[in-house]
Amino acid sequence: MTSKEIKIAYIEYESLDQLDPQDRELAEAAIEATKGSYAPYSGFNVGAAVRLDTGEIVKGANQENAAYPSGLCAERTAMFYASATYPDSIIESIAVTASQNGILCDSPASPCGACRQVMAQYQTKGGRPMSIILVGGKKIWKFDKVDDLLPLIFDSI
Repeated sequence: MTSKEIKIAYIEYESLDQLDPQDRELAEAAIEATKGSYAPYSGFNVGAAVRLDTGEIVKGANQENAAYPSGLCAERTAMFYASATYPDSIIESIAVTASQNGILCDSPASPCGACRQVMAQYQTKGGRPMSIILVGGKKIWKFDKVDDLLPLIFDSI
């Protein structure tokens, strides 16, 4: 038997001003995307923005439905739209944020497991790491690759 350990690495920032200009632009696009959220049940408005290898930024927002499983997270909305609209482009990075009652949540909202797996799939498709920026009002976390959010990615097929 061998005991092993998984470690993740990320950078924590205190404000958008500390991000490099491209990351800040993407984070601001995610914040703007929360306005497209349809969340009448949870009141939890999530916005996501992806940057493609062409420089194009595509936004998405969570969409709830009375039949709960029929809704979709902001991250998947943005990634699926980007892939459908720009099928030959690579998703280089994604920024995600959440607000309640129009106020950015203090802490970053972490993507659900399904969204992490979709990120992993697009990272694999792109053939290079996809960075992830999780934006909160009081702190921002940046991960260099999906593996840091989803160790032991499902890729067995």
